[in-house]
Amino acid sequence: MTNTATPIRKEHSNAPIAENHKGIENHKQTAKHLEEAAKHHLDAAKHHEAGNHEKASASTIKAHGQNCLANELQREDAKHHAIHG
Repeated sequence: MTNTATPIRKEHSNAPIAENHKGIENHKQTAKHLEEAAKHHLDAAKHHEAGNHEKASASTIKAHGQNCLANELQREDAKHHAIHG
């Protein structure tokens, strides 16, 4: 699987610059939260492999928290696209 971004089409750029900036920042923050969640999930797996299930649980909870934060931002973005789509 390759990590290629989808090309941006110019015809949908009627949104004000401030709104576009907010959307961009929203996507960046969502990605950061998802990266952190992935890091914590990997930590949890390592802790389980080492037999340290308490640390694995703590990492799992942290991963879940990061996922929740990412989901909130995704819902906000979906609402924005539904209204301004």
